[in-house]
Amino acid sequence: MKKILKIVLWSVLVLVVVLGGLIGVFIYKVKYGFPVSYETEAPKIDFPADKPAILLFSKTTGFRHGESIEASKPVITELAKKNNWFVYETEEGGVFNEAQLAKFSTVIFNNSTGEVINDEQKRVLEKYVENGGSLMGIHGAGDDSHHWDWYENNLLGAKFSHHPISPQFQKTDVLLDTQADSSLTAGIPKVWSHSDEWYVFFKNPREKGFNIQFTINGETINPSGNILFVTDKNYGMGKDHPVAWCKPIGKGKTFYTSIGHNEEAWKNEHFIRLIENALKWTQAGKK
Repeated sequence: MKKILKIVLWSVLVLVVVLGGLIGVFIYKVKYGFPVSYETEAPKIDFPADKPAILLFSKTTGFRHGESIEASKPVITELAKKNNWFVYETEEGGVFNEAQLAKFSTVIFNNSTGEVINDEQKRVLEKYVENGGSLMGIHGAGDDSHHWDWYENNLLGAKFSHHPISPQFQKTDVLLDTQADSSLTAGIPKVWSHSDEWYVFFKNPREKGFNIQFTINGETINPSGNILFVTDKNYGMGKDHPVAWCKPIGKGKTFYTSIGHNEEAWKNEHFIRLIENALKWTQAGKK
């Protein structure tokens, strides 16, 4: 009997250690991404002479929102056909070289997580935006796995804290902000309903001078991110909880939305219109 009890206890201990290890690996991947090699070879791209070019960059080294990434591609392709845009979709960082990047009117970090480009490529992207280019980020592009001060300061304006756990997805109203730019919100109702994984940031990007386009009432969701041994993530952003914002950066522009965890967002006509408007806004005033 004692032998059986000892076997059971050892089995439980092994399971606990293995489970703890797996949880640790998952947390590390979400927060830092796994180390990868960085692509440096410039791709061959045939840029049409008469179309604004959009770089749809979907590389991930952290948590991969694969469902959303795959759902986004046909939607953005259709928007490109409708608006006479050229879209180059890739997960290869070699495109972040000065000569090629300058040919794009807009770069989209499409749920990109982790450190996806090297330091030299980061500097190229920073210079591209400050000299008149545009950078957009969708959902996972706003988590804390990027470890890039310029990116956090100029695209996000705030540091990611957590997202709700129980439940992870919550339906609430998306609200037009009083300072919203009509070119970014054209054709979108003042109030529309959506279910998503609502990101919580430590600070409100409004405090850093970002122009808020849409919010949710943070008091209508359960923002707690507590799970297992995490017990200090039971807070939210309060009533004023931005979910889409933008800002001029140097001669360029940035736009970010925390909406878009899964494919449901790409079925929502109002979210799609927001992405279309944002792409038009990033291109406005460019030759």
